[in-house]
Amino acid sequence: MEVLVPLVNALKTSSADRRDFLTGRLLQQIAAEAALRAGESGTGSTPTRGPTLLLQTTAMACHFDVILNPDGPPQQVEAASAALDLVHELEQVLTVYRPDAELATINRVAPHRPIEVTGDLFDLLVEARNLVAKTDGGFDPTTGPLIAAWRLARDSGRLPTESELAAARALSGMEQITFDAAARTLQYAQPGVELNLGAIGKGYAVDRAGALLTSRGIDHWLVHGGKSSVLAKGDHAGCGGWPVGLRDPLIPQQAWGTILLKNQALGTSGTAAQGFRLGGRRFGHILDPRTGWPVEGMLSVSVLTERAALADALSTAFFVLGVEKTRHLCDNSTDVGVLLFTQTSGTDAVEATEINIPQEILFPTRPLA
Repeated sequence: MEVLVPLVNALKTSSADRRDFLTGRLLQQIAAEAALRAGESGTGSTPTRGPTLLLQTTAMACHFDVILNPDGPPQQVEAASAALDLVHELEQVLTVYRPDAELATINRVAPHRPIEVTGDLFDLLVEARNLVAKTDGGFDPTTGPLIAAWRLARDSGRLPTESELAAARALSGMEQITFDAAARTLQYAQPGVELNLGAIGKGYAVDRAGALLTSRGIDHWLVHGGKSSVLAKGDHAGCGGWPVGLRDPLIPQQAWGTILLKNQALGTSGTAAQGFRLGGRRFGHILDPRTGWPVEGMLSVSVLTERAALADALSTAFFVLGVEKTRHLCDNSTDVGVLLFTQTSGTDAVEATEINIPQEILFPTRPLA
């Protein structure tokens, strides 16, 4: 399932482009787009969006958006531009695809000796380690060798062998990494171990961008990263929050419903857009770190909580763990809401399961199964 946001007054990529906007040479007209009209629910009419301003850039292989009310304070556009610049700075820390990035450097050096990690990144990695334990391994940022094994097999038109998966699993797991909290260093147990923050990094960047907006005195905004990570603050169009549309997990061109974010984050993991077919069977891109195999039966998971990084990580974990284990983990966590979509093998039937989501903020186009 992908999160929908209005595409109005998009201002893309470069700082120079955003400076043009600030000086009034670009995109003078404030356009408006109606949000998804998902019909009626038991709690009243579905909230819809009014006019918005959007600033956009490309980072971490996706679009990042800052969406604003057009009647906001004069400094809001400059603050949004600074927030998008911050996302680019964070990419240089979090990515594994630039050899000079901090995380890529850690992956290269840590198998051989302890390496000191900057404060913010060290804290994020500690949080990731703790989430591995809290989710029984459903979330695991060390699955790079497993992903590589599947990519190699897919490119060769075959499935990975059990020996290939066993070798990859031997390089995976947070027990491969030693954290020294006093020295703020990491060391890996062996070459081939690596960290990849793809399941938490975009959400972390969204959180940091939102914090910057708040520090600049902007009280009403929505930050969106990669069609799957959203953080909203304040009010839009008198809705009491920000309406966010949810795509149907099987038919992405259609809407499933709307959720009203009230100073909250929403993270979504799904396989509708990624995967491959082999021998008449479809394999998704989300792997179970415990087995090395793609998760089956789950279509998408959306998590509602206070921070985008946490929502992103938990959506991946719950996708792996399934409905019942997710329900068990959320029994004592009323601050975490979950919407799961599952499909029985060999059928077209889709079941939606809602956990801890207040009914007054959820507006499905049809009743929950």
